[in-house]
Amino acid sequence: MDTGLILLVFLAFLFAWLLNKVRRFFRLSPVAYGGVMVVFVVAMLLIWGQQHG
Repeated sequence: MDTGLILLVFLAFLFAWLLNKVRRFFRLSPVAYGGVMVVFVVAMLLIWGQQHG
């Protein structure tokens, strides 16, 4: 398995954990939380694709 992909998965879990803390602080709705996660996943996939393209 590609080490870059493993790193992206680790960063995604770290980002989700931090975003959950921030969501509680700012009282974000579940829709906003889901939107931020979708944008993060798309951005990470684009970055990963740029490195392997």
